[in-house]
Amino acid sequence: MSETPRSTGAPTHQNVTFPSGGTTAHGYLALPPSGQGPGVIVIQEWWGLTDHIADVTERLAKEGFVALAPDLYGGNVAHDSAEAYRMMQDLPVARGVELLSGAVDHLLAMPEVTSGTVGSVGFCMGGGFVLYQAATDPRVHAAVPFYGVIQGETPDFSGLKAQILGHYGERDSAIPVDSLAPLRDTIREQSGITPDFRVYPADHAFFNDGRPEVHEPESSALAWRSTVDFLHAQLG
Repeated sequence: MSETPRSTGAPTHQNVTFPSGGTTAHGYLALPPSGQGPGVIVIQEWWGLTDHIADVTERLAKEGFVALAPDLYGGNVAHDSAEAYRMMQDLPVARGVELLSGAVDHLLAMPEVTSGTVGSVGFCMGGGFVLYQAATDPRVHAAVPFYGVIQGETPDFSGLKAQILGHYGERDSAIPVDSLAPLRDTIREQSGITPDFRVYPADHAFFNDGRPEVHEPESSALAWRSTVDFLHAQLG
């Protein structure tokens, strides 16, 4: 296991390894300036653990969280959408959830983490994994899917413990806006928890400032501020 970075008065970050799912997993860890705070898992898009995901992890650390982005692709990053789709298809949902569970184990075992539960923030493929993870892991108490793509069957939310804040683009052809009401109803009926799904005048991946063709700065700023406030409210 890698040595935990020391706080120097500014967010600190480094690559780490930890046991997960019967193997050695890799991830990107960022600590807040104080050196401690609530734990948050950051889940990658279908591209992999890119600079954008690392930047989101560091931004969460600046907001006071201990943030860990597990690398679900084992160090591989896609260079085009066809490769990204293949890599996503090669990661079974059950295996992804297993790896995420190991990341939660690692995060909650860190002395720097002050919360007994974690938040989970994910984008595109990772947004879908936020929902799968929250549905199966009661240690997740705050779930934030950004335009989360659900692969295959809708999760069974009967064991859900997390409050959900979701961000979606009204022009997102991958996740039609009219699909959100049925998903909200399913979650509420199965768990008693009503998710807060918010829709922005934006396309898919609107939060990704590394892709100027889809990035929407105003919508991103609104979604980010509400995400940070939500995580602090749920995790303390």
